[in-house]
Amino acid sequence: MPRLAPTKGNLLAVKHSLEMARTGYELLDRKRTILINELMQLLDSVRTLRSELSQVFDAAYTALQRANLTLGYVNDRDLVAAVPVETGVSLTFHSVMGVEIPQVIMQDTPPPEMPYGISQSNHFLDEAYLAFQQVKHLTRLLTQVEIGVYRLTEEIRKTQKRSNALKNIIIPQYEETVMWINEVLEEREREEFIRLKMIKHTAALGQVSS
Repeated sequence: MPRLAPTKGNLLAVKHSLEMARTGYELLDRKRTILINELMQLLDSVRTLRSELSQVFDAAYTALQRANLTLGYVNDRDLVAAVPVETGVSLTFHSVMGVEIPQVIMQDTPPPEMPYGISQSNHFLDEAYLAFQQVKHLTRLLTQVEIGVYRLTEEIRKTQKRSNALKNIIIPQYEETVMWINEVLEEREREEFIRLKMIKHTAALGQVSS
């Protein structure tokens, strides 16, 4: 930072800026800690959801393969048309230290019913349909958690960058400036003290000689 005039006014101003910078650093450090804790919780959820989703996908595709083997390739347009399109999805957000974390909301629905006729299907197709319903639910959860992880990670990176700038650049510069102004002012006070002593000494010699 540019050198300021070494005055008491500037010293007070720099000390105030230094205190504000230290406070800002403490707040950023707390924010980073909170965000990291939130991120760790979401990462645990990601691992759990991915494992569950992988298992459900395997079960769904296994059931679908069995349905294909027993029914022939399941591509009946009537079957496809009978499956309802999901329209009850909405998006909301909640804030964690200013980071908007999405929540994918699905309307509460009754337990799924088979939307196709019994004559067109068998229990393997029913199992596949129910498994893919669960896949839809887990995918919704995993999507919102992974987006939350990405946003928290980005905010932690930005917070860490600002925190490092305060700790390693701005605060040391203010401390150096405070030290420099203090040294200059102390030197001036010593010079003024010596000057006054010399004046008094000279005055005293003058009185003696007279």
